[in-house]
Amino acid sequence: MVSSTPIGSLTMTLATQQYSTRDITDTSLEVNVSINSLENFVTHPVDDAEWVDGQVVEKTGMTVKHGVIQGRLSYYWRSYIMSTGQGGEPCTEAPCRTIKQVRRPDVAYITPELLAQFGQPATFPQSFPLTAEIASPTDMAEELFAKAKEYLESGCAEVWLVFPEAQWIFILTQNQHLWFTANEVISTQVVLTGFSVAVQELLA
Repeated sequence: MVSSTPIGSLTMTLATQQYSTRDITDTSLEVNVSINSLENFVTHPVDDAEWVDGQVVEKTGMTVKHGVIQGRLSYYWRSYIMSTGQGGEPCTEAPCRTIKQVRRPDVAYITPELLAQFGQPATFPQSFPLTAEIASPTDMAEELFAKAKEYLESGCAEVWLVFPEAQWIFILTQNQHLWFTANEVISTQVVLTGFSVAVQELLA
């Protein structure tokens, strides 16, 4: 994918076909695609952006600490998957469709069953079964909890809301809300069962 214009213009340039021997200076196969609907965004998701309330919204506010925690959690989940042989894949900021929007959760886990069912489309057709959002300095807690509710209404079974500055992690499922603090060990509840990590280790 080649982005040719700012996000605010809602337009991007896409190659309609790809060949390993294609001359990258040849623009004859390129077309302009206007990102003006949820359906267009699902097919052609914009990098580092979500579809929210009918428009493209750039994801901003990520700090180094945010990125470190994101990478650490993805690594821990992948290591656990490999050590237990449960299968599936973790991913970071991959687009998924909710009932109303297209979101890019900071970290997510796709079960082997859903990978077999849907493969790896441009945008996953439902919320990922296990999702984590890491609060950045510009995030409002109320908005993060609303996003968690949106995930749970769209196929997600378990959401982690990570607050690095407060050293808190909340787990939300369809049936329970749990709160973990710095001196506790957090464990998955519904998806990727058996995984656990000390909150302080994850957020250090």
